[in-house]
Amino acid sequence: MGQVSRIMLGLHIGSMVFGVVGLLWVLPNPDFVAHLSEFGLQIFAWGMTGGGAVYIILGAIAVALYGWQTLGARRLLTFAVPSILLSLGSELLGTSTGFPFGHYAYLEGLGYKIAGLVPFTIPLSWFYMGFVCYLLGRAALSARSINGMAQVVGGITIGAVLLTAWDFVLDPAMSQASYPFWEFHDVGEFFGMPYRNLTGWLGTGALFMAAASLFWRTEPLQLRRSQLLFPLLVYLVNFAFGATITLLQLGTAFLLPTLLAILLGVIPALLLVSLVPQQPQSPLLETPMAVSVTK
Repeated sequence: MGQVSRIMLGLHIGSMVFGVVGLLWVLPNPDFVAHLSEFGLQIFAWGMTGGGAVYIILGAIAVALYGWQTLGARRLLTFAVPSILLSLGSELLGTSTGFPFGHYAYLEGLGYKIAGLVPFTIPLSWFYMGFVCYLLGRAALSARSINGMAQVVGGITIGAVLLTAWDFVLDPAMSQASYPFWEFHDVGEFFGMPYRNLTGWLGTGALFMAAASLFWRTEPLQLRRSQLLFPLLVYLVNFAFGATITLLQLGTAFLLPTLLAILLGVIPALLLVSLVPQQPQSPLLETPMAVSVTK
């Protein structure tokens, strides 16, 4: 399963590269599109209509396989179910009432919309990015012998901040670039985003991470540094995807939110992984199940 998860991660990254090339180079050059072969036009049309959904689905599958192998079915499912259901509820509430993200609406390109409002891929995105953010936080705290409720609360806090930092580059890329996937109806005080969009991200992430923590309890999460390279890579490539589109399409005016995302997300993620030792902390970690479970 480990090899399959890495293959899916590779496809996830490849689909994002395909999307960046399409959005930043192919679409702005109609002459290039006009000279494509019939097969090339079919690939181009598929990429523009379904590419956004595919990269999210691939990311969710890759992280789910990684979580199953590394943490086991119980921890994976008790994070996946709350994160998907609660984020979907938050998104449905947001697109219907404006709370907690502000007034906004999804456009096309991210798949079938649940209740005609929220693409089914959006909760999957919350799941896989929320999972890697929460995992980085709790594993680092466990490695520093911060256990019990301090580890739980710290993991939720760190995870929610990492997740929100990613949004600093994701939202501009997806809502203000030349080919947006959603649009805000409120006046955006923070680089086109309403401030409550950021607090909505922070609150939604903290909510489903707290729900998952009720199932994960206060068990230490002892992992090797090498086992955290997968979630770190997922976080970094998704940051790079949003940052590339934001900076190249929207320009240096969006350098500040990008730098904030680096300061609050990328640098802490790298530091968190560096806090985890290279070698297992317990003989239990020599088994394929990488989590030491103590009750």
